[in-house]
Amino acid sequence: MFLAVLGGAVVTKTGSGLECGNEWPLCHGKLIPAYTVGSMIEYTHRLFSGLAGLLSLASMIAFWRYARNRRDLLVYAFMTLLFVIVQGGMGALAVIKSQSAAVMALHMGFSLIAFSSSLMLALGTKRRHEAGEYEHKMEIQKKPVSKAFRNLTCFTALYSYIVVYIGAFVSHTDSRGGCSGWPLCNGEWVPELSGGVGIVFTHRIAALILFILTAVLGHLAFWKHKDYPELRALGVAAVLLCLMQVFSGAAVVYTLDNERLYIFAALAHILLIACLFGVLCYMSVRVWQLSSARNAEFENKANNSMVPPPW
Repeated sequence: MFLAVLGGAVVTKTGSGLECGNEWPLCHGKLIPAYTVGSMIEYTHRLFSGLAGLLSLASMIAFWRYARNRRDLLVYAFMTLLFVIVQGGMGALAVIKSQSAAVMALHMGFSLIAFSSSLMLALGTKRRHEAGEYEHKMEIQKKPVSKAFRNLTCFTALYSYIVVYIGAFVSHTDSRGGCSGWPLCNGEWVPELSGGVGIVFTHRIAALILFILTAVLGHLAFWKHKDYPELRALGVAAVLLCLMQVFSGAAVVYTLDNERLYIFAALAHILLIACLFGVLCYMSVRVWQLSSARNAEFENKANNSMVPPPW
C-alpha cells in the first residue's frame, strides 16, 4: 500500500496520469506499454495498485477464515479492501474521463484511507501477536484513558484528513505557486485571498492548526499516560511526523523553481502526511479500545455489586 501511494504521488507530480491515453487497464492498446518514462510511471503505478488489491483481498480472506473472532483486525482488513477498490475505480474513471479537481482530491483521500487501514492492520496484528490476553487484562487495571483525550485523538485524526484533502486540492488545481515564501505568503501574514493564493493560504492555516492539535495530543499522550508505553510512542511519532511534514512543506515552497528538487520535496510531503494520518487513525482506535475496555470493566463491577446478598 505504501508503494501504491508513492506511485500515485509520482504520477501526479510528474504529470503522467494520461501517458497511457484514455485507456484502462490497457496502455495505448497494449498490455505492456512502450518504454517511455511517462508511460512506465503510469503503468508501474497501475501494477502496484493491482498488487495492493490482490494482497488486500488475500488478507481479508485470511482474517475471515482464521481470525474471525478478532473483529478489529477484520474491520481493518475489510476497510483496506474496500478503499483499495474505491480508489482504484476512481483512478480508472480519471483516466477514461476527465474529472474535476475536487474529485481527484477525493481519490488521494481514499488512497490514504486504504493505506492507513493497512497500517492499522499491520500494527494491530503485531500487537495482538505479541501481547495476548494477559496484557489486555493488565491494561484494564491501569489508569483509565479519559473521554476528553479520546475525543481529542479522534478529532485530530478526522481533522488531519481534511488537511490532506485541502493539500490534494492545492495540487490538482495547480495552485502550488499561489504563495511565494514561507512562512509568509507573498511577503504578508494575511494575503489577498483570491484564486490560488486563497487555496494555498487556507492549506497553510489548516496545517498550522493540525500541528497545534498534534503537539497537544503528543504532550498529553507522553506526560499524562505513562502507564501506556504504546500511546506514548504513538504520540511521539505523531509529533515528529507532523514536524517533518511542516518542514517538507517549506521545502516544497523553496524548490518550486527547481523541478528535480521539487519532486523529491513534494513526494516527501505526501508520504509524511500519509504516515501521520495512519498513526493518528491507529492511535484513535487504540484510545477508544482502552477507554471501552475500562468502561466495560467498571460496568461488570457495578453489575456484580448490585447482586443481592444470599441472606
